[in-house]
Amino acid sequence: MSDFLQNFQNDLKENVNGFIAVSVTEVETGMSYCSLTVKSDFDPELASAYNLEVVKAKLNALRALGLNQKINDILITLTDQIHIIDVSEDGRYFIYLAVDSTKANLGLTRATLSKYKKDITSKL
Repeated sequence: MSDFLQNFQNDLKENVNGFIAVSVTEVETGMSYCSLTVKSDFDPELASAYNLEVVKAKLNALRALGLNQKINDILITLTDQIHIIDVSEDGRYFIYLAVDSTKANLGLTRATLSKYKKDITSKL
């Protein structure tokens, strides 16, 4: 794993309140470039595989509707978790992040992801 990805996931783990898991996945192939979790029963690579289908479905919907738009992020709120699918600016990768909604600050979490999202394309 590259130093960038190692630093990225460790920074999220240390600095995002309520951090549960993160992974970075390539949209075209479904390949996971890195993953990290603090819960032994939470598999971020499996979650990313399913969330890849969410991203692809949304891309298909945008095409079907004739919308010339890009996905910035997809936010999924669960009972006690927030899952963020943050798509890179070129649409080739996405960051999947799960946090505990009782501990996380959504604005700060999204700002932290945005900081890294710009580097994902150039460093992978």
